[in-house]
Order: sequence, then C-alpha cells, then structure tokens
Amino acid sequence: MKKLENKVAIITGGAMGNGLGIAKVFLKYGADIAILDYAECIEETINNLKKEFSDRNIIGFKVDIRDKAKVKSSVDEIIKHYKKIDILINNAGVAKLMSFVDMPDEVRDFHFDINIKGTWNVTQAVVPYMKKNESSSIVNLSSVTGPRVADAGEVAYATTKAAILGFSKALAVELVDLKIRSNAILPGYILTPMVEGIGRDTNPDDPQKVIDGIASAIPMKRLGTIEELGELAAFLASDESSYITGHEFVIDGGSTIPETMSVGI
Repeated sequence: MKKLENKVAIITGGAMGNGLGIAKVFLKYGADIAILDYAECIEETINNLKKEFSDRNIIGFKVDIRDKAKVKSSVDEIIKHYKKIDILINNAGVAKLMSFVDMPDEVRDFHFDINIKGTWNVTQAVVPYMKKNESSSIVNLSSVTGPRVADAGEVAYATTKAAILGFSKALAVELVDLKIRSNAILPGYILTPMVEGIGRDTNPDDPQKVIDGIASAIPMKRLGTIEELGELAAFLASDESSYITGHEFVIDGGSTIPETMSVGI
C-alpha cells in the first residue's frame, strides 16, 4: 500500500514550483488532491496532471487565498467532491525583493496578506473538517529566510516566513487533542519559477549566471528540486511521521551550515 493511499490533500499554490512538485509526489504515493491557486496556468496544470496520473482524482480551483469567503466556498466544494480532507499543504506564497526603507505599504501588505493571512484563511477553513478524522496533517511552507538567515531586500518576505514557523508551532499545540499534526518545512534554494525570476531581475542578460552563483555557495553545489521537497512533504503528511508535530525541517543542501564563505582549509 502506498504511503498516501486513501488520503485527500489540499495543496495551495500547486499549479507551479514547489506546489507542483508536492502535487506530483503526492499523486505518486496514491493521494487524491485538490489544488488551490490563483495562477493562470492552473487549468493547464490540472490537465497535465490528469494525463500523467490517470488513476488518481485531481481537482482544482482558481482562488486568491486573500479572499476568505472564496477560500471557504472552495473548501466546501472539495468536501462535496471528496467527502473528507486528510492533509493540508500551505505552500502558496510570494516574494518581492525591495529595500525596507523604500518599501511602500502596498508591497509589505502583499506579502503579509498572502503569506500570513492567506495561510490563516485556508487553515481555518479546513480544520473543522479535519476534526472529524482519526488523524490529519498540516504542513506549512516556511523558509530558511527569516527563521535562519536573511539577505538585504528580504525584510517583508523574511518576516512572513518567520511568522509561518510560529504559526505552525502554536497550531500544533492547539490542535494536538484533535489528532491534527502541524509541521513546517524550511526550504533553502529550490529551483522554482520564483528563483528563476530572481535570476532575471538580478541579471536580465544572463539569469543563469545568478543561479550558478547561488549554487556555488551551497555545499552540495546545486539547488534542490521541487520533487525533493515533495518527498519531505509526503513524509510529514503520511503516517510515517505520526509522532512528529510542532517541528521544523530544513531542506537546503547544507546552505545554512557554513559559518562563512571566505575561510576554508
């Protein structure tokens, strides 16, 4: 029996990047999934996944997770379709690099409203249904940025990702008696459209040079893949991690280990 067989998972931001990697791994392990995403490519992603995983049930909703009413109605539709929700992956998030001094409130709120409030909205809509299960799992995508490290231009993003880690831990304590586990994944650099966008913004003429520069500073000398992140999410979502709640799991190729990049032997 596959580790996620007979499980129903909601994946926010599942149309691309880390969310798509998680979706593919979950389907591989037998889960049925529902994707919530605001990206224009969501319909194309759903169709492609149905072709690749024809034995699985896959549905999707174009949802802005800042819209609490829309989130709730989408979750209600998922319940009508699947009758239950076992797993919630809060993956949807945004990052826009800008100096703290120059950042307008609109950019600050863009991060806060999606990364924090959006995660809150989806979780609050899903938990009442999870309460009915024998066991459930919530996995929140935080980041090494904020809880572990930070660079200039990342104040808004780092603040929200640190908040998501606190959210995960507090949620774990509050929901433990309902047999709902809550854990956080802290990715380092994973090769996603977001990271590729940073490359284009930093060096429009040669974005790959930026990616290669990032990789050179990682002990493993490469960025992670969305499927590798998906494997970690699948472990935390499955019964294999049944005695784990309120914890954080770094997946970064060792990038947060070195004390300095300028001293060596």
